[in-house]
Amino acid sequence: MPPVTDVPDFRRPDAAIVLISPWLVPDAGSQRPAADAVLAGWERQRRPDAMLALSAFLSTDGSHVLNYAQWTDDAAHREWARTRRQAGVDRIDQALPGIRRPGLIRYRHYRSHVPEEPAAPRPAFLTTPAFATTGPDAQRALADTVVGILDRARVPGLLGAHLHLARGGDRVLTIAEWADADAWREFTATGTTGAADRLRAAIGALPGVTPVLAVPVDGPAADTRQAPPAVPLYRPHGTVVNVPSPRPR
Repeated sequence: MPPVTDVPDFRRPDAAIVLISPWLVPDAGSQRPAADAVLAGWERQRRPDAMLALSAFLSTDGSHVLNYAQWTDDAAHREWARTRRQAGVDRIDQALPGIRRPGLIRYRHYRSHVPEEPAAPRPAFLTTPAFATTGPDAQRALADTVVGILDRARVPGLLGAHLHLARGGDRVLTIAEWADADAWREFTATGTTGAADRLRAAIGALPGVTPVLAVPVDGPAADTRQAPPAVPLYRPHGTVVNVPSPRPR
């Protein structure tokens, strides 16, 4: 296992671009080796200065690894992907055949909610609700609504919620940090006066916003006309830090 730290600094100001990509693994036993392989690959190579950090999160159902990469600019990542990415992927595929990569989405971090007194120093559990949006105005309205409600609520066990806007204006992803899985379950199980219900009602009233699957799945997707798609759940696995965050943590 390469030397890694814990979860990344989602709010670091020098990360102008965030690249999020799932790696779908053939079975649960391949999940951790796949995450280790991608982190080890970055530890072994000479990393571009524009690459700030890369994190791997393990889905709790064992189906995939979610990669979260922070770079200083988009052009530098595209050049690295054009000239160097395939060789690293080929090495991993030779050792761990069967990984499928449906593609990455380019985001920027927009806003965060972080409580003044977090319940734990680092998260043990992450959730990633995602929404399709009809443009930048709908993106910002959704992100501002989520942060506004959370800023006024007290959600036990929520360590942070980080809103990411896709570059094309068509998607918003929230990465929520939780002290443990029980805190997430308690949040979602609260009654009509709870913050979760206020969020659902407020988001449902926004034009141009639709819940979507954060990660592609095999077979027909859930019918979002009947119920929101399931929110993926993750455990942090590791982070390779190339450039320390300039923001005090």
